[in-house]
Amino acid sequence: QVQLAESGGGWVQPGGSLRISCVASGRSISSLTMGWFRQSPGKEREFVAAARRFGGTFYTDSSKGRFIISRDNAKNTVNLQMNGLEPEDSAVYYCAAAPSSAIASALRSTHTYDAWGQGTQVTVSS
Repeated sequence: QVQLAESGGGWVQPGGSLRISCVASGRSISSLTMGWFRQSPGKEREFVAAARRFGGTFYTDSSKGRFIISRDNAKNTVNLQMNGLEPEDSAVYYCAAAPSSAIASALRSTHTYDAWGQGTQVTVSS
């Protein structure tokens, strides 16, 4: 079972950028699909982005063009570069891992992922 640990969250002003990272242990991520989700108070956890092991990235309409997911299989790490941040992006961001066999249409569902990190808080405000 893979263990995931996020880092890099914090406070940033609207329009700013932040990069959050997720380090995996216990198993190589090279055979996994990796994703980022976020959850703000009173809302359900929602999909942000995902990256399959041989390329292929997926975003929402909100994250596409502003966020970039990348993975470094050698370092067992997946990153999320977030640009043009808005107050609506404030949330706890979670890293998650899914089997490589997960189909694209299922990547937006939390049920597809079977390992989760503890989350890192991102706050966007002036």
